Amino acid sequence: MMIESKFPAKRFFTLFLPLAALLVFILFPFYWTLITSLKPEAELYGAVTYWPKTVIFDAYVKLFTTTVNFLAAMKNSLIVASFTTMVSLCVSTLAAYAFSRYMFKGRNLLMSMFLCNNMFPTVLLLIPLYAIMRKLGLLHTHLALVLSYTTFTIPFSVWLLNGFLSDLPTSLEEAAMIDGCNRRQAFLLVVLPILAPCLVATGVYIFMNAWNEYTFAMLFTNVATRTIPVALKNLIGQLGVQWDLLTAGGIVTIIPVCIMFFFAQKRLVAGLTAGAVKG
Repeated sequence: MMIESKFPAKRFFTLFLPLAALLVFILFPFYWTLITSLKPEAELYGAVTYWPKTVIFDAYVKLFTTTVNFLAAMKNSLIVASFTTMVSLCVSTLAAYAFSRYMFKGRNLLMSMFLCNNMFPTVLLLIPLYAIMRKLGLLHTHLALVLSYTTFTIPFSVWLLNGFLSDLPTSLEEAAMIDGCNRRQAFLLVVLPILAPCLVATGVYIFMNAWNEYTFAMLFTNVATRTIPVALKNLIGQLGVQWDLLTAGGIVTIIPVCIMFFFAQKRLVAGLTAGAVKG
């Protein structure tokens, strides 16, 4: 009985208490952003309060009525992130399938190049990509951002999908081809449905990267095509920071990602763990 009574207390201090502290540490910035967006302007620059005395939504109203084209920035971000996700998923899925199913010269070298691409900061690509986009006449367009984002989303996606496909038995496709399917039909009818959880996980990763990216968006867009991170940055001026609008914009920005995680969380976990261990 003494051992059983001590075990919960030990577990509380070694497991639950550290997890609770970690959870508070992670969630507190989001909580602070939320309450700052709900505070009246008089409370923003006064004494520190952990809950507003008066909860108001003026910052959200001002964000969509008085700020410059915030709704347009949300639309631009959605367009860019959606097309980046579709293009990157299509290319990386086909590439990962080729790497996992075909043995050809230079295969390991190409996979190593994909891996090395993630070792360098994306800022190194700014100048060459800017020159390419200007030469092609794509500056200040959505396509410029989509092509730029695929340069660092495709390599990681190929590695992620290749790990799952390499553990997927080829006997499934062989059985489909024995039943009359060709290689393309076996891929579409057999492999893709099984690959769905990993595709969701990879798609969420790509969407988040494109949705939150700032550096390329700052350089390759103008007033008409700017995305949310650039629009929020413009709330920081030389004479001060509009904290109410900035925090309200931050809350609005994370809502689509939270909704995506809510509906895709099961497939996301299954996709990220798929191929991690071999049976």
